Amino acid sequence: MPLGIFGNKFSPKKTPPRRAQSLSNLNLDAEQSRAEFGVDGYNGVKLNLGGQEVAFEDGMWVAESGAGGGSQREMMRLKKTNLQMHEENNLLKLKVDILLDILAETFAVSQFHENEVKQLRESKGKRK
Repeated sequence: MPLGIFGNKFSPKKTPPRRAQSLSNLNLDAEQSRAEFGVDGYNGVKLNLGGQEVAFEDGMWVAESGAGGGSQREMMRLKKTNLQMHEENNLLKLKVDILLDILAETFAVSQFHENEVKQLRESKGKRK
């Protein structure tokens, strides 16, 4: 039996190469690519873990729902406000210290001038 009639089972026909479709969006300008791929349109990453929803905000995971979700968000806001108030308080203390130093220096100069005037009056009174 000749092999030419049935063909060779071990040499299948070669398939033509497929044309690759371009998946690249390199032809977009910067504004279009930012709108397409950027995180501007997203409100943040949110996960639901064991019935508790958490969101990634300002570099930290914050609970949004479940046990104590709202109170944790409020606590984070209060901590941030507390830190700002401490910084402002430290600045005001520094300003008060500087003003007290200026007041003390001015008082000392004033006392020195009063003593000089007093001595000049006394020396003028002795000459007469």
